Amino acid sequence: LWKLVEKLLMPKPSRPSKPTAEGMNWSVGAGTNLLSGFTGKLFRESKQTLNEFAKELRAFSSVDMSGRNFGDEGLFFLAESLGYNQTAEEVSFAANGITAAGIKAFDGVLQSNIALKTLNLSGNPIGDEGVKCLCDILVDNAGVERLQLSSVDLRDEGAKAIAELLKNNSILRVLELNNNMIDYSGFTSLAEALLENSTIRSLHLNGNYGGALGANALAKGLEGNKSLRELHLHGNSIGDEGIRALMSGLSSRKGKLAVLDIGNNSISAKGAFHVAEYIKNCKSLLWINLYMNDIGDEGAEKIADALKQNRTITTIDLGGNNIHSKGASAIARVLKDNSVITSLDLAYNPIGADGAKALSEVLKFHGNINTLKLGWCQIGASGAEFVADMLRYNNTISILDLRANGLRDEVCSGCNGLSFFHSAIYSLKHMLFYSLCINYLQGAKCLAQSFKVVNEALTSIDLAFNEIRDDGAFAIAQALKANEDVAVTSLNLANNFLTKFGQSALTDAKDLVYEMSEKEVNIFF
Repeated sequence: LWKLVEKLLMPKPSRPSKPTAEGMNWSVGAGTNLLSGFTGKLFRESKQTLNEFAKELRAFSSVDMSGRNFGDEGLFFLAESLGYNQTAEEVSFAANGITAAGIKAFDGVLQSNIALKTLNLSGNPIGDEGVKCLCDILVDNAGVERLQLSSVDLRDEGAKAIAELLKNNSILRVLELNNNMIDYSGFTSLAEALLENSTIRSLHLNGNYGGALGANALAKGLEGNKSLRELHLHGNSIGDEGIRALMSGLSSRKGKLAVLDIGNNSISAKGAFHVAEYIKNCKSLLWINLYMNDIGDEGAEKIADALKQNRTITTIDLGGNNIHSKGASAIARVLKDNSVITSLDLAYNPIGADGAKALSEVLKFHGNINTLKLGWCQIGASGAEFVADMLRYNNTISILDLRANGLRDEVCSGCNGLSFFHSAIYSLKHMLFYSLCINYLQGAKCLAQSFKVVNEALTSIDLAFNEIRDDGAFAIAQALKANEDVAVTSLNLANNFLTKFGQSALTDAKDLVYEMSEKEVNIFF
């Protein structure tokens, strides 16, 4: 809107004028009395909108102004609302078309603000120049603890400026630099800063270009840093050599790392060996992500052996690693004597029915898994039966993901559908987010029978992308009507083949449930 006002409505001045820290100088050039009533109104509305934004900054502790597209000019107007502001603690200016020139609006403002704790400028093309300017300003800031600069066209020069900030700023705790273009040189600068910084807790470098050399440089910085608790390096093409250096650096450091994200880094079974060695000896790691690598069964077995000796990791993501039934069986054996792991993600691995069987046999009476994700695992009808049988006895699983596993009507020939899940669903505790997205279900009628079982656990069901038609919708609607004690609060049927008749039936059922029990069932088409 501001760009429209500036470029179309306002005449260009003979000399460029620099906006002042006091805010925008609202003036009308010669000849603007000829503007139409519409354009004049638009100009006034633009100013009024920015005034409303400024009021938000003064009134609320958390303000989200992302995607408002007010640009540099708007930021100069709004920035003065942050000066000596004692209210706003979290502010997002993300995706507003702010450039390096607009960052100058913070000069003289952030230095005097001690209340602001989180500043989000992600999605603005400020580039290295804007980052340098911001870092110069934040050196004297005593409040900002979380700085978000993802997708800001940041390169190595900008990373060097941030490194200098880390050397001189003892306030910053969380730094997010995801999806930029930081290369080896930038990683080296950040590594050097880690050697001097003793306050940073979380570093996010997902989606950059660190590579093996960048990981090697970062490892050296990590060795001498004791403060870092979270390290996110997803999607940096680190490879086996890079992961070897990184694990060596982490193993040598005295600091306690709790979260490690090394997903999508071209790690094979060779690299998994180094990860496993780190897992064996680490006494602080709680969460590890190896998603979308290629460790295979051999790598999965190495990770499983390491988990036998680890008693701190609660969440592990091994999705998309080309793990088959052999690797899944190795992971399953670990769970038998491990009550610490509560979340396991094996999605996008072709573990098949045999892998599902191995996991189910263990989880039937052992383990402490609350979240189990087996989407896109090719478990098929027979694998689903093993899972169903496990759920009849398991009393810990609350979130189950079985998306895209080919669960068709032939899943149970005796009932011609998915009704074999009835008793299994009844055994779940707490909340079960039962996801069957993209499974091309044709047995909606049989699945609907599950709703007739009084189940205080099943609250959210996702049946999107399942080719459910009106007949299935009618069956689900009838099941909802027949169960006055229905516990389901959310039913997602989006992207199916429902016409207005099926949708109307479900809406009627929803209204009846509310009328009978005053329970709201949210149904999404």
